[in-house]
Amino acid sequence: MTTPETLDPVDLGQDAWVAPLATGPLDATVEVPGSKSLTNRYLVLAALADTPGRLHGALRSRDTLLMAEALRALGTRIEDAPRGGDWVVTPRPPRAPTTISCGLAGTVMRFLPAVAALADGAVRFDGDAGARLRPMGPVLDALRILDVRVEEHGEPGRLPFTVTGRGAVRGGHVDVDASGSSQFVSGLLLAAARFEQGLTLRHIGPTLPSLPHIAMTVQLLRSAGVEVDDSRPAIWHVTPGPIRGRDIRVEPDLSNAAPFLCAALIAGGTVRVPGWPPQTTQPGGLLPDILERMGASTVLEGGVLAVSGTGVIHGLDLDMHAAGELAPTIAALATLADSPTRLRGIAHLRGHETDRLAALAAEITRLGGQAEETSDGLVITPRPLRSGTVRTYKDHRMATAGALIGLAIPGVSVEDVATTAKTIPDFVGLWSGMLA
Repeated sequence: MTTPETLDPVDLGQDAWVAPLATGPLDATVEVPGSKSLTNRYLVLAALADTPGRLHGALRSRDTLLMAEALRALGTRIEDAPRGGDWVVTPRPPRAPTTISCGLAGTVMRFLPAVAALADGAVRFDGDAGARLRPMGPVLDALRILDVRVEEHGEPGRLPFTVTGRGAVRGGHVDVDASGSSQFVSGLLLAAARFEQGLTLRHIGPTLPSLPHIAMTVQLLRSAGVEVDDSRPAIWHVTPGPIRGRDIRVEPDLSNAAPFLCAALIAGGTVRVPGWPPQTTQPGGLLPDILERMGASTVLEGGVLAVSGTGVIHGLDLDMHAAGELAPTIAALATLADSPTRLRGIAHLRGHETDRLAALAAEITRLGGQAEETSDGLVITPRPLRSGTVRTYKDHRMATAGALIGLAIPGVSVEDVATTAKTIPDFVGLWSGMLA
């Protein structure tokens, strides 16, 4: 994980992308690719299903390709459909020995250890240098409680590690502190129906971030025929049983739509995103209400969300506990607002691709703004901004935040904009198309 302290200042500005300045109000429709969160959950469930399935509109990005390749390494057959760009998934019993490359994908490193435990043999996990700094301890400890052998090869609770299964997992009861990431819960729940006794999981930590992502996991399990009881707060019980293979259409990634929709507030005009669902478990579904509080008008009609702005942005006090992945985008808006903004409930962002709170504070300050870290978030006080290069720390959401600021401030560049390929395969092309 690259942090504001570890990036060499001499790298600043090398191969930077000059963010285009908005020259007038926008009038654009942006086709946003499928949801990463949904795609990777669907892939895992399809790999564990009792019959083949098909994913329509699945995201093809670094994180989802890493997930597909990891599942292939475990024996699942994942093929491109002859026409239409779909994925056809044929499940097979997890196999070992093998090695999983996680890249920087939290979903791969946190969802697949429980799947690997179902194999008969050793499965080694490793990833990019930054991935070795991301916490993994709660998942590994839970597997040990479930009598799965886990061997760590470096710092405890981090990559690399090896999961050695016996061809089955007993299941039962386990307590998990998921304060650092909701993925610790989702990763265990996704495989739990394949455990002999199912799983009863209790969260024991002081806080539980990104609840919509857990709700997403539960909804997808139920839609695949898995019985899940979440009637008690912070306790989930998954009944053992088959997982049904299905044909699925993946929703657009609503969090990836956020930078494009927010552009309308900065430049004025209207930006539309087709395929916006009337109901969703994606955290990005909270975006329209947030943008209205910041001065936008929003209309959802015929599956198209239209966001319109005037160039005036209002600061706000916002608890982002349920949608922390939107925080970098909202922070970028806040630098251009007419009053201060406080973002709360996002202490867990310190454990993402980078320490996002420290990174946002550093880069906003670099451009002349004022951003202060709090115990669980940021306070951003608008100040006149200047040109400069935004460092991304290999974090895709830092790159899109820099692009947003560059709409209003001439001379803003974004280092390593290619990191957006983690979840948006052609961000630069989509961004340029929006401004054309």
